[in-house]
Amino acid sequence: MTSDFKVTPWETTGEVDYERLIKDFGVEKITDTLLKKIEKHAGELHYFLRRKIFFAHRDMNWLLEKYEKGEKFFLYTGRGPSGKTHLGHLVPYIFTKWIQDKFDVELYYQLTDDEKFLFKQDMSLEDTNSLAYENAKDFMALGFNPKKTHIIIDSEYSGKLYPQAIKVAKKLTFSTVKSVFGLNDSSNVGQIFFTTIQAVPAFLPSVLKGKNIPCLIPHAIDQDPHFRITRDILPKLGYYKPASIQSVFLPPLEGIAGKMSSSEGQAVYLTDSPNEVRKKIMKYAFSGGKDTVEEHRKKGGNTDIDISYQWLRFFEPDDRKLANIKEKYESGQMLTGEIKQILVDKINKFLEVLKKNREKAEKSVEKCILRD
Repeated sequence: MTSDFKVTPWETTGEVDYERLIKDFGVEKITDTLLKKIEKHAGELHYFLRRKIFFAHRDMNWLLEKYEKGEKFFLYTGRGPSGKTHLGHLVPYIFTKWIQDKFDVELYYQLTDDEKFLFKQDMSLEDTNSLAYENAKDFMALGFNPKKTHIIIDSEYSGKLYPQAIKVAKKLTFSTVKSVFGLNDSSNVGQIFFTTIQAVPAFLPSVLKGKNIPCLIPHAIDQDPHFRITRDILPKLGYYKPASIQSVFLPPLEGIAGKMSSSEGQAVYLTDSPNEVRKKIMKYAFSGGKDTVEEHRKKGGNTDIDISYQWLRFFEPDDRKLANIKEKYESGQMLTGEIKQILVDKINKFLEVLKKNREKAEKSVEKCILRD
């Protein structure tokens, strides 16, 4: 990893070099050949795939071969409940929902209230558990199939998780945990043990149903270290290695470096009012435009660094609309204020739908939570 950026499950800083991460983490780049295989079975490609927002994977070819032979896979994704849900959290979820819809598969969603309690000194277990329920409502507001979606809240499902976690733990050394996560002798014992809990949903359905079932984990690239350990250990327990597919980060409003964070910068939350969204984007979204209107009209803007355009790559599904915005902004026909307004309108419309769905989702969440 280069010295100017850092990517771990708990911290991302600097301008991330995704090509370098592919090498450092040992994931595979998504090729055109793999995209064709996905399109063959899904009937289309999600725009996250077309735009390389999901850019890397582990064992997707193997997973699709199993699928072609009639072995249905299940999905596993999750969230560490340490605060309100912001737009960056939704990136893996949006793609996970598409996979669930296209392949008609079961989904296990893990809320690691134990992890956040262990790693956040200022949070009680009651705090993180309460946030888990709120985050679950945000998740279900995206429209997941409640009949095929199973929510795991770690502290409330320990009767099923713990017996499997200690089987993982017996195969995992402290030296491995230290080298993978950067923990040390002053780390609390719970932090050292936690990754064994996060490994369990990758094979829990196989345990519950008494047969090996392939698993696919869509996630942001920073969570890959957990699943590298999982992939190393599960074959020793007699289970398939989970396949995974990794996304880039939604960049923070202030610029392309790092990722949107609840604790830093101006995150846009699902609870933000239309006026709050507008204020944040207009004030903080880093511009790729020129210093003056005259210069901008002559030379155009830089969409590679313009945050409004970069966010539209995540939230404007229509390729033609996005290409038109890019052409107008780069040619100088569209000014910074105009592209920001397009983003404001797009995000507010998106959040309006989510807020309505969240009210309905409150009823389905409880039915989806797995209990001991």
